[in-house]
Amino acid sequence: MKHFAVLICILTLASCQEQKKENAESIMDKALRIHEKVITIDTHNDINVNNFTDSINYTQNLDTQVNLPKMKDGGLDVSWLIVYTGQDSLNAQGYDKAAENAMAKFEAIHRLCEVIAPDKIELALNSHDVRRISKTGKKVAMIGVENAYPIGEDLSNFEKYHNLGARYISLSHNGHSQFCDSNTGEKDRIWLHNGLSELGKKAVVEMNRLGIMIDISHPSKSSMEQMLAISKAPVIASHSSARALCNHSRNLDDDQLLLLKKNGGVVQTVAFSSYLNTQKHETRAAYMKELYAKIADSLEIDWYERSQLANLSDVQRAAFMKNYPKVLKLAKVQASVDKNAPAAVNVSDFVDHIDYMVKLIGIDHVGISSDFDGGGGIEGWDDASETFNVTHELVKRGYSEEEIEKLWGGNLLRVLDEVQAISKNWAEN
Repeated sequence: MKHFAVLICILTLASCQEQKKENAESIMDKALRIHEKVITIDTHNDINVNNFTDSINYTQNLDTQVNLPKMKDGGLDVSWLIVYTGQDSLNAQGYDKAAENAMAKFEAIHRLCEVIAPDKIELALNSHDVRRISKTGKKVAMIGVENAYPIGEDLSNFEKYHNLGARYISLSHNGHSQFCDSNTGEKDRIWLHNGLSELGKKAVVEMNRLGIMIDISHPSKSSMEQMLAISKAPVIASHSSARALCNHSRNLDDDQLLLLKKNGGVVQTVAFSSYLNTQKHETRAAYMKELYAKIADSLEIDWYERSQLANLSDVQRAAFMKNYPKVLKLAKVQASVDKNAPAAVNVSDFVDHIDYMVKLIGIDHVGISSDFDGGGGIEGWDDASETFNVTHELVKRGYSEEEIEKLWGGNLLRVLDEVQAISKNWAEN
């Protein structure tokens, strides 16, 4: 009798293991089918204009986290390419220099879509364009502006940027702009405007008029609250996560998320390690910092901390940027075989934030972004070629095809449609 019981247990265990295998295969098949079917949109990818030339560009599998080969490999359909300018002095000289930088990035994106690879990628200006282009098999580019600082104090520049293809703009970045306070004010509790400036209030109205989505990811909480009080249209957080899970000023707290829901907007959960799990990020970062230095030393390469970059000569900075991807790549390989390496923030941590925000504000108000080539990237989604892993994790957690379609871009396009409809009615009225 005892032997029979053991046999039953063995057979039962074997059956359970086989059932688990079948379920895993079923989940994989489902994830592959959904990923192939839905339009996948990443709302925040930074660019370097040096990667948009005749000889070096996104048709090649560069060391960048985003390029056309990586998008194809990972099934990423739409990349919002970012016109980013850092914060500088609030004066005419600063605005003019920033404007040159912004225009160079606009020109680079247009060059990619119109000269370098028009047969592979096309610029979209609305949701109809996104769906039309996607059906042709080409990749889709869209343009977001991270920091309105280069606009200066001339509100007509919003229309200029809109005409160049900008479909969302953030009124500040890391530092208070002429338009509004930044989230960075939390660190020292020093504010410039206590939210929006008078110019910033006019900018909100102007973006509504033009049909530009307002991005609240970098502005302060007070700025965000005042934007929502003025805006006639829903807004987006182009790359932010849940502050309840990771207490970083770049994330949105529950009050902000609920305001966003009431506004009809969407928060694009960001795959940025330090915005997802502080403890895991800091432990891993300390380990990787030592590893980078060791690898650079073994290659006889000068290595610098981020805080040192501003003080480097142009030659030193150019050499560092050239060697940077090589060191990171080697470090990633070494860390992957080191059994004592601290765990990295991963796709599971990322989807934890999606789960939390979906539960709090609903499936219609949450989306996905990476901040690739701007500091983003996590284990499992470290570049565009690994995009499928996000869909796979969502399927494993029980999200339906309809829900995944909303997360991967449906919600974002719905907001864009509503913003543009308000703009159209504005013009008619």
